Amino acid sequence: MRLSLLDRSRTRAGRPDAEALEGTIARAVHAEQLGYERFWVAEHHAVPGIASGTPAVVLAAVGAATSHIRIGSGGVMLPLHQPLVVAEQFLVLEALHPGRVDLGLGRSLGFTPPVRRALRREMGAVDEFEDDLVELRSYLDGTGGVTARPAAGPVPMHLLATGRGIDIAARLGLPVVLGGPVLVSDELPDVLARYRRTFQPHDGSAPSVTISLDVTVADDDATARELALPEAYAMAMSRQTGEFGPLESVADIRSREWPDIVRRRVQESLDRAVAGSPATVRKRLEQLADRTGADELMASTSTYDRDALFASDARLRELMT
Repeated sequence: MRLSLLDRSRTRAGRPDAEALEGTIARAVHAEQLGYERFWVAEHHAVPGIASGTPAVVLAAVGAATSHIRIGSGGVMLPLHQPLVVAEQFLVLEALHPGRVDLGLGRSLGFTPPVRRALRREMGAVDEFEDDLVELRSYLDGTGGVTARPAAGPVPMHLLATGRGIDIAARLGLPVVLGGPVLVSDELPDVLARYRRTFQPHDGSAPSVTISLDVTVADDDATARELALPEAYAMAMSRQTGEFGPLESVADIRSREWPDIVRRRVQESLDRAVAGSPATVRKRLEQLADRTGADELMASTSTYDRDALFASDARLRELMT
């Protein structure tokens, strides 16, 4: 499998948000040095634990700090934007960093009702996602009703998808990126078989599957799970409080009493993640590759300890070589 990274610009408790963005750029430089295929960034709005709300802006900085690694979005949430504006942003990126830009697209409407209201996008709105994807592609390939500028390209589109979104990717001839609970679904092999069987090529495209999940590599399984704990804890607490917070140190997290439901959710999250020694991680990834036939792994790992994160990235690259 090809190997890539997704960095969500995770904030750390007690540290300025700008530090998270600086960390993203430094990680991209490191990923390029290690030989990763792609480096993607995310779009999350008004989330305390994530500093990146505008992938195109972050990618401009990442592209300027690197020279050849592919850069992209994982992803731009298309229902929140006009297709023409997204096309213009990514054509600018492609003009500045030719041959390096990917446009990953998703459909999330925002983490909480107040955020959705601020974005002028409520649940229950008319679903125009597939039509918007077609319109966006027309601007990127120069066949739209107006000509998006600058003239650049091509900018490959990828679809972040679960369930029905996978079928949309097949109809439109798009590569698909899968993450989250869908990766452990019993139906996943059948869903991917249908994607490949019903895929309708566009301009010579072929089915392509990227799997995205947290992958943490350390000396041993216990150490890796401790490194993965802050992310798992933040996710579990978000379901209690409705707020996805900054990463906290393992010591601070361990010093608290956890409600039983939080303990169970943390355990479930750690079990879903791929965290362990090089041998453990290799075995888990080989099993996932056999189950999905994936073409690419995109590691979405976050840790409180940035040095440990960089070390994990290096060890993952080494064991996948």
